Formats: sequence, structure tokens, C-alpha cells
Amino acid sequence: MKKLAVLFALFASYPALAGDIAAGKAKSATCAACHGANGISPIPMYPNLAGQKEQYLVLQLKAFRDGERKNMVMAPMAKPLSDDDIANLAAYYASLDPVGK
Repeated sequence: MKKLAVLFALFASYPALAGDIAAGKAKSATCAACHGANGISPIPMYPNLAGQKEQYLVLQLKAFRDGERKNMVMAPMAKPLSDDDIANLAAYYASLDPVGK
């Protein structure tokens, strides 16, 4: 029972996701160069974003932006993003089909 309480507390600490898919799509033009227009990367070394879990994308973008995660390409891309931008991008990419259809 104690493990269940800890698990519940962990998930309760995450903010509700409320990203705007249309705003995320509009903001994603810069991302498309590496991650593809449909979230499927044309470059093998860059990850696909289509169909990723929304909260995962939020956490990763904030980590790049805030310097908790280091990457020479992503840090400057994420630095100017607001929390709303990140939520919108995450909602957009999470809404895409991971197969690219």
C-alpha cells in the first residue's frame, strides 16, 4: 500500500497537460530540420518525436532549456522556449502518428 501511495504522489506532482496542438504545429517549423516535418527524423542520429509521450517531451525540452541536460544542438534551440511553447510542442508531437501516416 505504501508503494501505491508513493506512485500516486509521483504522478500527482506532474502538472496537467494542456498544450495547444495547433500552436505547437506552428512553432515546430524549426524542429522539422532535424526531426522531420511529420516528427519522423530523416537523419538517423536524431530521434523521432512523433507519438512520443507528451510529458516525456515536456520534461526533456525543459531539461535542455534549463541546462540540466547538455546537448550542443538542442540547448540553443530550447533556450528561448517558454513553458507554453514547450507544452504546445509536446502536445503537437504527441498527437502525431509514430509511423508517419
